[in-house]
Amino acid sequence: MSSVHGQTHNPANHSHHHDHHHGDHGVFHTHAPAGRLRTAFWLTVLILLVEVGGGLLSHSLALLSDAGHVLTDLAAIGLSWFALRQAEKPSNRQMTFGYYRSGILAALVNAIALLFITLWILYEAYNRFLHPAPVAAKWMFVSAGIGLCINLYLGLGMRHESDLNIKSAVLHMLGDAAASAGVIVGGIVIVLTGWSVVDPALSALIALFISYGAWQIVKQTSGILMEGTPKDVDFGKVVETLKAIPGVHDLHDVHIWSITSGKNALSCHITLDGDMTIRDSQQILREMEHRLIHMGIGHVTIQTEDDEHPHEDSELCAAVEGHPHAHS
Repeated sequence: MSSVHGQTHNPANHSHHHDHHHGDHGVFHTHAPAGRLRTAFWLTVLILLVEVGGGLLSHSLALLSDAGHVLTDLAAIGLSWFALRQAEKPSNRQMTFGYYRSGILAALVNAIALLFITLWILYEAYNRFLHPAPVAAKWMFVSAGIGLCINLYLGLGMRHESDLNIKSAVLHMLGDAAASAGVIVGGIVIVLTGWSVVDPALSALIALFISYGAWQIVKQTSGILMEGTPKDVDFGKVVETLKAIPGVHDLHDVHIWSITSGKNALSCHITLDGDMTIRDSQQILREMEHRLIHMGIGHVTIQTEDDEHPHEDSELCAAVEGHPHAHS
């Protein structure tokens, strides 16, 4: 039996390498905008100070709710910043895949924190419905306007990042921008109508908006941590593509997962003609790697087996006691 790693071939065996690039797939390095996150952190400190002061002066629950969200933004952005720096560390014998998962853990913590914050906002909004309080709209406009401008600048500047860790931080920023816009609209309504109940109503809407995005991040990060098949990879199509390669007799024990967002990996066992030379088998392995790269899978480990000893399992590894196949 032999195995091949889809990205780091031994030049003593063959000199094949891939010259094409497809996004971040198969390229295990990080172009993390750590500098932008550092800037975002300090600008968010400014937003927090402005909104807390404005919320106290205006007696606006919506503004104070947004300030509470901004406080989690500080933790979220700081955590994301830390995770990006961790991901830059090289792999070692203890962490053979490096520290890419630190970003996923940061995204999960950020999203869960957001869900708890939305519960607090909803609770405070309920109390404000029961006991309405007058709101000074002028301070709402000033504080929310500053928060809106800064968060739009930060969020839109990083909105195209594919890394889930950064996406979770951007979600915080854009959520704050939307909340600030809502506070401004609410201030206008209060000025025109005197309806102070608009303030807690806006708080509840802000909470629901934030919770939806946070839940999406929780689902995505949980899928990665559970080693689930990436949502952008069709498992069935991958199996069919590999089986269709001339010389491949069968395929089993297939595992497809994400090391982190945008960095997908695969391992599997294939059966070949037992009389095939090593050179011929390497040609098949290179063709498999080539096709997988074009399907968004860049980190590949394939184990070859003699077809005279067929494997009874399907493409999925049988989770039964006494499984006859030894994994290496």
